[in-house]
Amino acid sequence: MKYHKIRKMDIANGPGVRVSVFLQGCAFHCKNCFNPETWDFDGGLEFDDSVIDEILSLCKDDYITGLSILGGEPMHPKNIEGTTRLAKAFKKMYPNKNIWAWSGFLFDEALKGKEVLQYLDVLVDGQFVEELRNPNLKWRGSSNQRVIDVQKSLKKDTIVLFCE
Repeated sequence: MKYHKIRKMDIANGPGVRVSVFLQGCAFHCKNCFNPETWDFDGGLEFDDSVIDEILSLCKDDYITGLSILGGEPMHPKNIEGTTRLAKAFKKMYPNKNIWAWSGFLFDEALKGKEVLQYLDVLVDGQFVEELRNPNLKWRGSSNQRVIDVQKSLKKDTIVLFCE
């Protein structure tokens, strides 16, 4: 697996000040994607345990409220194992901080039963659709995307939208 970049202090991808990691590789290629440079699975930098350690270290300060995992596509079969390792390590080290992730795959379809969901707090799911683009939406780019409270959804076995 590879990653594109790490933002040490991000205020655009989830609430508060966060560390964001943009993974490399996406097969969706959404029209007018905000991050097409992450599409190529062969681009970017190697994602290994030292990168996980670096991300965890960047999250140590109290002013960091959580971790955001974006792409590319973090839930693609080529990336989901690394995404799961990162999320699991983060939750073990920082159980009181939150993890947000973005995926074109749907929570209640392709992601159902995946281990990574155990560690996520919020998932923005669904592919970006240019025709449904709405710049007034919070945390998402198009109206078909959902901002899901993952842990409540798992407990209730139905989609529970995140309410800030």
